Amino acid sequence: MDDRLSRRDMLQRSAVLGVLAVTSAASCGKEKKRLSCIDTSGLAPADLQLRTSPAVAYLDTAADPTKTCERCQQFLPATAPDTCGTCKVVKGPINPRGGCKLFVAKVA
Repeated sequence: MDDRLSRRDMLQRSAVLGVLAVTSAASCGKEKKRLSCIDTSGLAPADLQLRTSPAVAYLDTAADPTKTCERCQQFLPATAPDTCGTCKVVKGPINPRGGCKLFVAKVA
């Protein structure tokens, strides 16, 4: 059996690869911007100290993905999507995917 490709097969495969390359490149440019809630410029020094203390240890990305702020009883979500929320305990902007040591799971 002859394993060579015909000109038609080669052109069809090239066209498919071209479409895939263009589609992939277009989707890479539409990557969702990651929410950052680390601007603490408006916090009082005591609130900033509590936020960063070893007892609280707030992080903009939770160390344990099952214990994110959005799953915590203390979290107060923002009214607009893709914006920082707040917390009943930790002052300043709170990332829904953030986390700290004061996590208390929401009651189902």
